[in-house]
Amino acid sequence: MTPPSGVVVLTDRLVAQRGLDRVVAGAVAGGVRWVVLREKDLPRTERAAIAADLRAILAEVDGTLIVAGPDPLDGDAVHLPAAGPYPPPTHRLVGRSCHHHTELDRLTTEHYATVSPVYATQTKPGYGPPLEIAGLSSLVRISPVPLLALGGVETPQQVTACVQAGATGVAVLGALMRAQDPTETAATLTSAYAEAVTPELSKAGAEALRSPRAGLRPTVPTQGSSLTARSGHGRPQPPTATTGEGK
Repeated sequence: MTPPSGVVVLTDRLVAQRGLDRVVAGAVAGGVRWVVLREKDLPRTERAAIAADLRAILAEVDGTLIVAGPDPLDGDAVHLPAAGPYPPPTHRLVGRSCHHHTELDRLTTEHYATVSPVYATQTKPGYGPPLEIAGLSSLVRISPVPLLALGGVETPQQVTACVQAGATGVAVLGALMRAQDPTETAATLTSAYAEAVTPELSKAGAEALRSPRAGLRPTVPTQGSSLTARSGHGRPQPPTATTGEGK
């Protein structure tokens, strides 16, 4: 299974502006294809029910749910804490939370890792100190696996900086859980990621639009701009053009 990239959503029902299914559906409509289910304080039966609901949302766009902790909740993808277990379980996709080079050195068969906090974060105030972009870049250089930047990533500029530092994506919690419009926020962040990983194409496209030979600028629908389409479950549907991306 391909490691996560792009904008990866971490859940937190305690700060979410609405139910997790609605927030995730909105984020998916904005281009997100990876979600990490946290909610580790809940009983397994409740977490498994949430996992099943979120998998159904992600399945509509060929997305992937990753479960925080060693129990995949009837799936095949987990994200482990830095503290363990070691060795990691043999699921199809295994990630781990890391914070410094010592923890990266302990990685063995994991497929990816998060490094945090890159920036100061509202979710864990005082947790750090922040790595900042220089620290992120240094960890990318020594990491044996792809890294996601986690902690305080809330703006397109921060997404761009993390990608330019070598991260394969950003893991976002607060900016999407607290968003009044998760679709708009997700679309903004995923667009920043797409532009950061394809700067030459983005620049060429911008130059073409400015050229007198280009004629009238075409109208391009904004990703995730419509939430009028509903599935049988009553969930917002992602734009058809983005189906299957991000994996």
